Amino acid sequence: MIEVRGLHFTYPNRSEQTLRGLDFVIPTGEIFGFLGPSGAGKSTTQKLLIGVLKGYQGSVKVMGSEIRDIGPDYYERIGVAFEFPNFYSKFTVLENLKLFRSLYKGKTEDPMHLLEQVNLADAANMKVSQLSKGMKMRLNFCRALLHDPDILFLDEPTSGLDPVNAKRMKELILAKKAEGKTVLITTHNMQAAEELCDRVAFIVDGEIKLIDSPRELKLRKGRKELRVEFRKNGQLKEALFPLDGIGGNDQFLKIIKNDMLETIHSQEASLEQIFIEVTGRQLI
Repeated sequence: MIEVRGLHFTYPNRSEQTLRGLDFVIPTGEIFGFLGPSGAGKSTTQKLLIGVLKGYQGSVKVMGSEIRDIGPDYYERIGVAFEFPNFYSKFTVLENLKLFRSLYKGKTEDPMHLLEQVNLADAANMKVSQLSKGMKMRLNFCRALLHDPDILFLDEPTSGLDPVNAKRMKELILAKKAEGKTVLITTHNMQAAEELCDRVAFIVDGEIKLIDSPRELKLRKGRKELRVEFRKNGQLKEALFPLDGIGGNDQFLKIIKNDMLETIHSQEASLEQIFIEVTGRQLI
């Protein structure tokens, strides 16, 4: 669905490249995450993929067509939700969606149905100027879905959302994947990436340092150990055991048989720990 080869980009009036030879492929139906700190090149890559930025070097193909050659019909097939959405603040929520809906030539979704999905139906007649950031983010997601696009480009999709609505947003994104949609997420929220992405790319200073699935990265970079917390004679104790041969480890078997277990955890690394190890950078 998306194929990028040797992508370089430099903003006008700047001598230093923002993107330095990116290579990645995203197949149909995958949720792909671009992870990195602010200024790493995530949003620049997204803007190139949606055709907002021009003048790149290399190849950027989406749905088989080079982005520099796309026409207006391209925007009938992609949905975009930026982190800082713009709406007509004096219009109501529903009026905004009806206006954007009118811009598409093809079949569109019922705005009220979309608002119900993101728990905004009760706000349909509120002016956008009255909405919180989290409400605007949910409205932004609705706008991206209006024309049932084949590809979704989502920039920090859970930013500003409370835990309940963040969970709902993740469920809706996974539902789009189940429908066969392709989703590209740019974020520095590692927890969201772990829960959503089939694969992630770590990007720092305009370069991709690593691409793989969150599961494989966590297993590969983690410690093959099991940490057990248990109570013995009223005292909380902790023990570490190698995963290899755990079923025949006499001390481990004695603990789980005779003592009161409180927690058992494997010691795979978190995505944030892996990111810091691979890139030497903090997520800020």
